[in-house]
Amino acid sequence: MLLVLIAILTFTGLSLTVMSIYWFFARPASTMNARLDRIDPSLALVENNPLTVMAERVAEPLNRVIPISAIEALKLQKQLLQAGYRSPEAATAFRAVQITLMVAVPCFVMTVCFLLNRSIVDLAVFSMIGAAVGFYLPRYFIRKKTVARQQRITWGLADAMDLMVVAVEAGLGLNAALNRVAEELKTLHPDMHGEMELVNLEIRVGRSREEALRNLAERTGVEDIRSFVALLIQADRYGSSIAKAVRIFADSLRTKRRQRAEQISQKAALKLLFPLTAFLFPVIILVVLGPALLNLYDILFK
Repeated sequence: MLLVLIAILTFTGLSLTVMSIYWFFARPASTMNARLDRIDPSLALVENNPLTVMAERVAEPLNRVIPISAIEALKLQKQLLQAGYRSPEAATAFRAVQITLMVAVPCFVMTVCFLLNRSIVDLAVFSMIGAAVGFYLPRYFIRKKTVARQQRITWGLADAMDLMVVAVEAGLGLNAALNRVAEELKTLHPDMHGEMELVNLEIRVGRSREEALRNLAERTGVEDIRSFVALLIQADRYGSSIAKAVRIFADSLRTKRRQRAEQISQKAALKLLFPLTAFLFPVIILVVLGPALLNLYDILFK
């Protein structure tokens, strides 16, 4: 009876996990969103993209049992924004996946322990470990995705600044320059293109340029973009030359990018030290001292 109950719980938990992951990451776009994306890809960024009913039904009762505070919800929403998930229901889907994994992983661990005839203590310990893994695994995934996206945006920012210098010095206004740069970055840096497109859309729908730029800094979480936004806001507020400010920032950003590359290259030598010590040096010692050790063995033991 216990084995049947564990098998049913495991099957249910794994099914919910697979369905949550599929609907969260691989759900096909609706017909309306597909048409909007074909007409103008930027419109899909602000179109309301509701999450599936399944994720909401899974998260709603579980959120009542394990509620989340307003501060934690705001923090989670910010983390998902920086990872690239802009949907208002992204936090609900994340909680659904997280809580489902907290149920599915311990059920799977309990089934394996029961089949291996482990003790009750082992079953309880491994179940707690499985619940902890199910809780932290989605957060680890979001963190890795956020770091990778911020790195792509950082590398794309230098090219964006060079293009903006050319656009502003050619006589375009700041809004027109942002729009032009976003179009040019569409293929090479899609993440930076999407963020700048969203800035242009916010300005188009009536938000102030300062608010749209501050939202850009909050969505990305990149320190270089925060500095760039502060520079643009200050230049716009005090009436200084935007072209000169952007050129100075582009030069400093290019220098910082080169220094960052040099720092990575210098770290490579230190990182190579450990595999060389572990794998290459023993082989060299064996090749150099091997014949002498064999001759010494022949002299002493024969």
